[in-house]
Amino acid sequence: MKFSSARVIAIFCLLVFAFVGAWILLYPSPDRRNIKYVFWKAGFYKLSLNEAEGEMILDPHRDQLVLGKTKAELERRFGHLLPLSKAPEYAKFCCHDDSECEGALFIADGPAPWMVVFRGDRAVELVLFKGC
Repeated sequence: MKFSSARVIAIFCLLVFAFVGAWILLYPSPDRRNIKYVFWKAGFYKLSLNEAEGEMILDPHRDQLVLGKTKAELERRFGHLLPLSKAPEYAKFCCHDDSECEGALFIADGPAPWMVVFRGDRAVELVLFKGC
């Protein structure tokens, strides 16, 4: 049976659309396998910080987004990083004294902010403040 190139392209497009549609239906948000989050991690999609923050909680590989990155690289991905003095009250509460969070910056000002600890100019630890 002979297939024309137009038929092959149409079948290929149909398979791609079916695959993407199934992906969207199988992994709705919040899920670390959600298509929007996966594309955001790869740098192909702009996800709101609130959405990304929620998805990161479920992602076992979230540290790869932060560790080893400079402040400038993190600001490109997450926006402005906050020092402890401008962090949410919950983060201030979790940092019982300034030495625990000295030199750290905060990614989000949501209800469960992420703290990034730096050594020199590189991020070395990502901490979720939740239930401190």
